[in-house]
Amino acid sequence: MFHYILFYKPYGVVSQFSREAKWKSLKEFGPFPASVYPVGRLDADSEGLILLTDDNQVNHRLTDPEFDHPKTYLVQVEGIPDEIRLDHLRHGVRLSGRLTRPASVRPVAGEPTITPRPVPIRVRKNIPTSWLEITLREGRNRQVRRMTAAVGHPTLRLIRTKIGPLSLGELRPGESRILATAQVRKLRQFVGLS
Repeated sequence: MFHYILFYKPYGVVSQFSREAKWKSLKEFGPFPASVYPVGRLDADSEGLILLTDDNQVNHRLTDPEFDHPKTYLVQVEGIPDEIRLDHLRHGVRLSGRLTRPASVRPVAGEPTITPRPVPIRVRKNIPTSWLEITLREGRNRQVRRMTAAVGHPTLRLIRTKIGPLSLGELRPGESRILATAQVRKLRQFVGLS
């Protein structure tokens, strides 16, 4: 029987069970079954949804770009991107010589209701910030941060809110919950496993 656990990774935590430098690890939040590991990764300075599982097939289907599964992020950026820059993000940004796949990008009106970060973002009095919702279908290293920087709007805060049909829901940073049987069934169907 496989385990499927949703975890809200806080800022300052690495997506692994062993500590790295000054960062905390997932091990400090469990207890989690010894057989699970994170599907994909979020850098220590990123926050949000991680799926912990020991189901190798689900892991492969969610992380291999061949399967084209969406991951959605709430992104605070420096400045207010105009439509030209938003379209550039939507249609592809050249990173390390390769164009990113098309992405869904939409501005978020107002300030989202989220938990404050323990380490505040940098604030510049003359430069406003804004929020975007970005959905990718690939997962290159630090891709969202590199994309927004490439169009002149560096990422200040990044929170993954969805992986395919899974979402943070009511989870708060550091909290986890086990997927219900119906959610596991829906997830396996979503990735093409019956």
